[in-house]
Amino acid sequence: MPGWTTNDIPDQSGRVAVVTGANSGLGLVTARELARKGARVVLACRSEARGNAAVDRLRAELPGAQVELGRLDLGDLASVREFAAGFPYERLDVLVDNAGVMAPPYGTTADGFETQFGANHLGHFALTGLLLPTLLAAPGARVVVVSSLMHALANIDIDDLNSERRYRRWIAYARSKTANLLFTHELARRAAAHGGGLVVAAAHPGYAATNLQTAGPLAEGRRAAERFVRIGNRVVAQSAEAGALPILYAATDPGVRPDSFTGPSFAMWRGAPAPSWRAPWTLSDAAGERLWTASEELTGVTYGALNA
Repeated sequence: MPGWTTNDIPDQSGRVAVVTGANSGLGLVTARELARKGARVVLACRSEARGNAAVDRLRAELPGAQVELGRLDLGDLASVREFAAGFPYERLDVLVDNAGVMAPPYGTTADGFETQFGANHLGHFALTGLLLPTLLAAPGARVVVVSSLMHALANIDIDDLNSERRYRRWIAYARSKTANLLFTHELARRAAAHGGGLVVAAAHPGYAATNLQTAGPLAEGRRAAERFVRIGNRVVAQSAEAGALPILYAATDPGVRPDSFTGPSFAMWRGAPAPSWRAPWTLSDAAGERLWTASEELTGVTYGALNA
């Protein structure tokens, strides 16, 4: 792993990948590098216009790249079901659960869930479950869940998953990122018990400059906050290309272990991929099972063979 770069990505020819939120930032870089190595990549994007622009960009940069758009809104379970039902391939080798929202004002998804919990966790929980048969059909398939070091700010509140009692945007974001890691933990445990070789791991980009940080201030018209974030992105953050390396490592490297958490090597902030610290509560079997049960009830999605 020391000094790992995109040059170390194994050949992906013949493999099919789905990357959520692939129209920009970490998702676009991840999709690009998988396609560069020969994978057929579905860019799962909420905006058709931005998604098509990303596909055109990749095709221009990588002539012959096998990339295509899939319309997916993780904040709408009907959209998630439509995407999964229309998935045109019999196998799925790599699923990167990357898309997310960060610290917006309080809002709800199309199904009435708090926006961050609904999109960052429940949408990906439903998507992964609905695509599970195609993942199990691909020997050695990978699921990579993108979390954040910000998960350390808060554990989930199983009695208030939708922040109905009190909404604090950064605590809600941290809880959604803790949910990502608990989902990884529980899915990895169930996959191991089932057999079949499905590898489930998590990754985070450290502090990478993407439009995720500015989306909240822009939506609220908080120009001073937006300028502050942009300065931080220029001065402190690493690039999206560097931030995507832990995700690409988790998605492709033969040495990835189930339920591992990969991030940047230097202070978990920037640098080459390395094992990352995670809060102890993200490794709780009991919490993982409770969140799993709640997620099945809220989404109506069950995991078939992995629930047996």
